[in-house]
Amino acid sequence: MSSRVFLGLVHSPVYNKNMEVITTSVTNLDIHDIARCAITYNLERYYIIHPLPNHHQLIQDIINYWQVGFGAIYNPDRKMALDLVELKESIDEVKKDISNRFKAPLYTITTDARTYPNTISYKELHSLLEDDAAAEANYLLLFGTGWGMTKETMLQADYVLEPIYGRGPYNHLSVRSAVSIILDRILGEKWWE
Repeated sequence: MSSRVFLGLVHSPVYNKNMEVITTSVTNLDIHDIARCAITYNLERYYIIHPLPNHHQLIQDIINYWQVGFGAIYNPDRKMALDLVELKESIDEVKKDISNRFKAPLYTITTDARTYPNTISYKELHSLLEDDAAAEANYLLLFGTGWGMTKETMLQADYVLEPIYGRGPYNHLSVRSAVSIILDRILGEKWWE
């Protein structure tokens, strides 16, 4: 697979449980665990998307601890994973950054527990990423925090990835769990063949 895949963790604009548009707080585990998934599946970059300066400082302090502080010595593997992390204020800023780095088409793929008119399956996305015609394409995979990204964000995406369905009716996973499952489904080995 030669297409480039980027991941964005969106903290704003997202919904709360009352479907009000909010900005969510950053969690330490999202930074670490998603970075480790990103490096495992050979993603180009993991963007944390948050508009608030006080959260930028918190995020940077956490990253610095593992990249230049005691954490870099204590756990070099964590340092390597956190090298993929980049902080941006908005989805548009992420898109500009990717377009400036790589002069290839950029496709945005959002994730949600709901379906939309432009929903595609994991198999379709997996095939799209492996397609020779997509060899020079960039794919930005966006995950929402809180109760998911706004409808406007979802409708602006090129594709919406189908929800994760387990064996039961419950589908309210943590974003870290969703990232792990989805990355394995679209980028992992075809162990079932």
